[in-house]
Parts: sequence; structure tokens; C-alpha cells
Amino acid sequence: MKFTKMHGCGNDYIYVDGSSEHVDREKKPEVVRRLSDRHFGIGGDGVIFINPSTEADFEMEMYNADGSRAEMCGNGIRCVGKYVYDKGLTDKKKISIICAGKIKHLFLTIQDKKVVLVRVNMGEPEILAKKIPVNTPKESLVDEPIMVEGKEYRMTCVSIGNPHAVIFMDSIDDLQIEKVGPYFENHSLFPNRINTEFVKIIDENTVQMRIWERGTGETMACGTGACATLVACMENNMTNEQITVRLLGGELEIYWDKAQNLVYMTGPATHVYDGEIIL
Repeated sequence: MKFTKMHGCGNDYIYVDGSSEHVDREKKPEVVRRLSDRHFGIGGDGVIFINPSTEADFEMEMYNADGSRAEMCGNGIRCVGKYVYDKGLTDKKKISIICAGKIKHLFLTIQDKKVVLVRVNMGEPEILAKKIPVNTPKESLVDEPIMVEGKEYRMTCVSIGNPHAVIFMDSIDDLQIEKVGPYFENHSLFPNRINTEFVKIIDENTVQMRIWERGTGETMACGTGACATLVACMENNMTNEQITVRLLGGELEIYWDKAQNLVYMTGPATHVYDGEIIL
């Protein structure tokens, strides 16, 4: 099977052209786990199949490293945009991609006939608890307490097509995320598990973020998590409507157009290498 390794701010995935490489759907979770293994496989935060679509220009079929399906990946969808343009599958600089039934629109910046930057309309953020979903009678969760392993944290819950809990902290550099992350991910409040962002406010235009992604663990970056973080920041009156999110693997520019209720994410997409593996 031919594949391409790409990353957005260090959030790396294995990309497969689903129009030419066919894997039985029931076998995909097992294949994804094998390919994503950093010791015995190619290594990545998951696998993304780029498929033909009748509803959009392309479909993004995304899997986490543990073989579970994911609804959306901001870094992943930017790389899909680069993949289809750089490999000549489209000559459009504005493209549509459907993932888990929802269409996103991408705007490609080209240099020397290659995509170097992608702006994504990530759509409307969701703060209604039942739609995220969160097991609570409350309508929304903004600066709400949550007990994790005997310690109280304050969280704001947002969906950007997938569920997020944003935790504001004074410092995140020394956070033992590998210990606390799984408890957030599998907390009883979250029926579909949760992605958790641990965030430090630098100033009204800049934040620092670490992410524990459900089904994968800590990653170098998370595009939907950065978008959820901006929404949480504004819901708590902490930042302006456009911020720079500093991640372990780089920076993303996030903007919430409140008038249209649309969140935009801008960041790089990087090709690492092409390869072929025997399944």
C-alpha cells in the first residue's frame, strides 16, 4: 500500500489515497493500529484516507492511532488540502472536504506550485452540553468544576465537530499530562470520551496549549483543540477574538468571527515522505 507521511505543527498522520488503495472497512481499525505504531509500523497519530466524494471535492476518513474513528482533525484537514493539490488531484485553491458528514472549506496558499499554508473555515462552535456531548443537566459548561483523581479543575466544554474540555492553568510546562490525560479522556461526564486542552494565557492575543487527544495521547498540536481554546477563552473573557496558539510543534492562528459565528484556523501543512508498505 502506498502512503504519504505528513504533519501539521508536528501532529503527524499517515495519508492514503482511498481512490487507488483499497482496504476493507472492517479491517481498517486493525490496519490503522499497525501503521500508527511508532515502533513496529510507520508511526503517526493516526491514519487519514482521502476518498472521492459526491458531496464535496474530497472525503477525509480519519482514524485515531487506536483504530477508533474521529469526527474531525484541524491539522489533518490542512494536510489533506496540501496532499490533493500537490499531487495534482485538484488545481483549485479553494476546496471543500467532507468528514463525518460535515463539509469544511479550505483556502490554499501556494508557493512554487506547492501548498505552504492553509486557512480552514471550521464552522460554528457548539457549547450546548447535550450536543458536545456531556452528561449534565446544565445547558452549557463554562468555568465549571470537574473532579479528576481527587483534584478540582475548572473546565469549559466546546465542540468543533469533536468534543473538547478546555482547562485553564497557571503553568502547563511541568504538567504530568500522561498521568492526568487518560482520566479526563475517560471521565464519566463524557460518553464519547473527550479531548482535553491544558491552557496558559500569555496575554490577550497569545496562549500556550498542550493537548491530550482521545485515542492517541499527547500530540504535538491539535487544530480543533486550538479552535476550542479560543472559544473557551472568549466565553471566559480572557482574550481577543483572534489569537496565536503556541503548541509543542508550532503555532496556529485562530479567529472567531462572532458576527457569522464561524471559527477560522490558519496554519502550515508539511510533507515528510512518501512510501510503500506491505499489509
